[in-house]
Amino acid sequence: MVQHSDSVDISDIEAARNRFDDESVVKRTPVERSTSLDELTGGEVFLKMEHLQWTGSFKTRGAYNKIAQCVAEDGTDRVVAASAGNHAQGVALAATKLGIDSTIVMPRTAPQAKVDATRSYGADVELVGTDFREAMDFAEDLVSGTDAEFVHAYDDPAIVAGQGTLGLEMYEDLPEVDTVVVPIGGGGLIAGIATAFAERSPETRVVGVQATDAATVPDSLQKGAPISLESVNTIADGIATGGVSELTLSLIEEHVDDVVTVTDGEIARAILLLLERAKQVVEGAGAASAAAIISDELDVEGETVMALLCGGNLDMTMLQTVLVHALSDREQLLRLRVRIDDQSGKMEEISGVIADHNANIQTVRHDRSAPELDVGEAHLDFQIETSGAGQARAIIRSIRDHGYEVTHVNA
Repeated sequence: MVQHSDSVDISDIEAARNRFDDESVVKRTPVERSTSLDELTGGEVFLKMEHLQWTGSFKTRGAYNKIAQCVAEDGTDRVVAASAGNHAQGVALAATKLGIDSTIVMPRTAPQAKVDATRSYGADVELVGTDFREAMDFAEDLVSGTDAEFVHAYDDPAIVAGQGTLGLEMYEDLPEVDTVVVPIGGGGLIAGIATAFAERSPETRVVGVQATDAATVPDSLQKGAPISLESVNTIADGIATGGVSELTLSLIEEHVDDVVTVTDGEIARAILLLLERAKQVVEGAGAASAAAIISDELDVEGETVMALLCGGNLDMTMLQTVLVHALSDREQLLRLRVRIDDQSGKMEEISGVIADHNANIQTVRHDRSAPELDVGEAHLDFQIETSGAGQARAIIRSIRDHGYEVTHVNA
């Protein structure tokens, strides 16, 4: 087992909660039952709405606990952090509420909405590098040789203890819970929550979720030491840290029962499902827990389960990307390529076939340049709104019945 000399226990988490004396910094977030997820999973599913926390994520908990201790014990008057977004906002708000300055280093690729929000909470923002690691290196250099305090996103006992206060809430919200499902990036959130449940309800199963293309915990557990990825590629930017620490890995190994992974496609479907059924706007990292319980990776049938929606800072550009992907996956957004003899009236005829099914054509493109086409042939590429897979299949059959070669090109 990985060991860490400066670990976290329930007394640290309780002390952190006692520091949360200002509800404009950290508030208790609600829990709601989801009958839609009940039907999909066969369990009783409750959603912990931490995406409704101030700044839109749980990160303020750890940041406030860390900075409050630094101010009280060391007289710290400036903090520095690196973040792609959620930690940035948490540190900015906590520092401003505690009356000190903050500088946040963010990658140049960070969503503009998160950059603007971080500045609005009172931080000076510097945009450096193309990923979290480059931002982290720059932030650490800023602190070197100064009196400023570096606030790590997860590799700090005070951060982990602050995040663990969410575990206390989750237990108190639903003491009979059988399984809690928690997204994992750097591991600070699940390390704190699992530590709280180990004390309050050790029989509760704690399951972590990582995005497949950012997953480091399964290999780290197997090797007994933290491993890092050279690059990560996921729509769940809030858990795209590319690594865990010795501290968080040791607590995961000790208290977490299972870790599963979900694909970006599964995360996208979960975002859309939560938007449609639960009426909640949740970012990729926040939706990972819901993605897990409706995937084949995690069985919660017959259980009382709580999925943690840990963040709601969904960039509108990313929302558009997710919606296009998820609607295409459902065939509610259908792309068809029809091969035709390039003669007048063909587009009108095929459009009429589609209209007969009461589907809406969004766009159509006429292409004569594809190498597989013979002279005098063309492709018509249609993008169509449908009611779902049944209507999509009916449209394709009708076009073929009219003698046309048609290819479904959603992929």
